[in-house]
Amino acid sequence: MIVMMTEQRVFRFLQSLFLVALCAFASTGVLAKSSQILVVGDSISAGYGLSSGEGWVDLLTKKLGKEKIPAEVVNASISGDTTAGGLSRLPTLLAKHKPAVVVIELGGNDGLRGSPVATAKANLLKMAQLSKSSGAKVLIVGMQMPPNFGPSYTAQFEAMYVDVAKSVNAGLVPALLGKIGTDLSKFQADRIHPTAAAQPALLDTVWPALVKLLK
Repeated sequence: MIVMMTEQRVFRFLQSLFLVALCAFASTGVLAKSSQILVVGDSISAGYGLSSGEGWVDLLTKKLGKEKIPAEVVNASISGDTTAGGLSRLPTLLAKHKPAVVVIELGGNDGLRGSPVATAKANLLKMAQLSKSSGAKVLIVGMQMPPNFGPSYTAQFEAMYVDVAKSVNAGLVPALLGKIGTDLSKFQADRIHPTAAAQPALLDTVWPALVKLLK
């Protein structure tokens, strides 16, 4: 009888510890285990013209560690990539990494080449749908076109990201370069790619929308 009571007390004690730990975890609201964040983007996310570790995606890894969020970043961004290229690569990436979150930062090169907005939009939508079907949450990261492309094209281009995000109930960053705008001191000599000094601003732009998906 004494042994039985002791076992019951031990069980209750362990049970109480488990409940305390469970409540503590619930209060943090973050992922329970290390999960993959897959970033599929172009040169802006690939860190074109920057030294290793300087890009906003590299800074994201450091931010996650600082915030004690158990997630790993897989940067599958390629300089020069388009929405068509991203779409063709995505199924293999999803199967390999099984990400919890997919960040899609594409379309800039489509726009600079004057590709039809409808085509880029269809590609982005398919990427978002594939990611959702795999069980991942999706964050759409938008880009903006220079005004010389004309008001009609630039407006359609910006609306494309909003429409795709709404269609699949995804997170949205309307303009990755919004915080640096047209400040040429924040861009490299080509006036397209942000400098290393501008990368924290890019991360600050993405972070609020991304952290919501990690909860």
